[in-house]
Amino acid sequence: MNPFRYGALALDEAFTNREDEIRELSRDILNGQDVVVLAPRRYGKTSLVWRVIQDVVKRKVLVAQVNLMTTPTKERLAEKLADAIYENVASALFRARERLRIFADLRIRPTIPIDPETGTPTFSFDAGYSPQDVDATLERLLELPGQLAVERRRKVALVFDEFQEVVDIDPDLPKLMRSVFQEQPEVAHVYLGSKRHMMERIFNDENEPFWRSARQMELGVIEPSRFESYVTTSFERTGKRIRLETVQAILATTGGHPYATQELCYFVWEETRPRRAAGEAELEQALGDVLRAEDAHFGLIWDQSSTAQRLVLQALAAQPGRPLSGDYRRRHKLPGTSTVQRALQALTRAELVSRSDGEHRMAEPFLADWLRRQA
Repeated sequence: MNPFRYGALALDEAFTNREDEIRELSRDILNGQDVVVLAPRRYGKTSLVWRVIQDVVKRKVLVAQVNLMTTPTKERLAEKLADAIYENVASALFRARERLRIFADLRIRPTIPIDPETGTPTFSFDAGYSPQDVDATLERLLELPGQLAVERRRKVALVFDEFQEVVDIDPDLPKLMRSVFQEQPEVAHVYLGSKRHMMERIFNDENEPFWRSARQMELGVIEPSRFESYVTTSFERTGKRIRLETVQAILATTGGHPYATQELCYFVWEETRPRRAAGEAELEQALGDVLRAEDAHFGLIWDQSSTAQRLVLQALAAQPGRPLSGDYRRRHKLPGTSTVQRALQALTRAELVSRSDGEHRMAEPFLADWLRRQA
């Protein structure tokens, strides 16, 4: 079986080289510290948290997780939150017939059908209730993890994925959540989000309720030197080999980007015959496989980009640098400064372009290769 994973969560042997981050986040959860995990898209935020959950659960921490992408309304959020509390907190603390009692004082009584095959209940809150009743019900659900943690002397973690969606659910919801969470020192709240600029606004804007409410954990790329042994070992334990210079060429291409490295290694492994060593030919073929696999994704990015954004993307694919400088704009036939600046801002918000040391470069893995081949 191919040892490399991309697209889905990277778990178990496919998850690698985040030992420092695992220790930090596990420590924070055990200490009841609130944390927001910041990173560009496809850096493995969710995979990291899943790996940490595996670790802290072994230490008797109760973890409830809710993905706000699946909760477009407060009623739906209440349903998912109740499900998570029942399944991952109450089930470890109470006998089956006692678990539903903790929800008895909710303002809105949920409908709780039981799955006949598994015997697991699911919670449903009908629409049509007043906003005050919905808010009171949601507030009570948010209070439950802290209450149970104190009563049962257990550590509890509440994990929110795609947390930036909280603003779209209801602009006043962050205020409600923060008012509850600030009185829960026994609960570690962990926040993840795929839209970095929105997450930074929620946690870094002094006018927002969550301003400076959580430790910020920044995920970067993985040092290529730390990836080398993982790639080599993964090939060897599956009956194949890979030359050191090929591993180094892979990491030079991906820059240690977690998703991109897993994806390119996946295709190099597929191109390598058993008991053979992957070399330059396999890598070149694999890169073509990657670009074909990403063609629909990159085509959509291109279709949704304005003319100015396309020009900037093509320029950065050819040469990272300073697109706002006159020399760079002349060399790549870019429009005026203000037009290029607006394009850069939009591309940065979309996490297609990043900036470091005053220079802009492509952030989306393999997009530069795709653009060069299209040209």
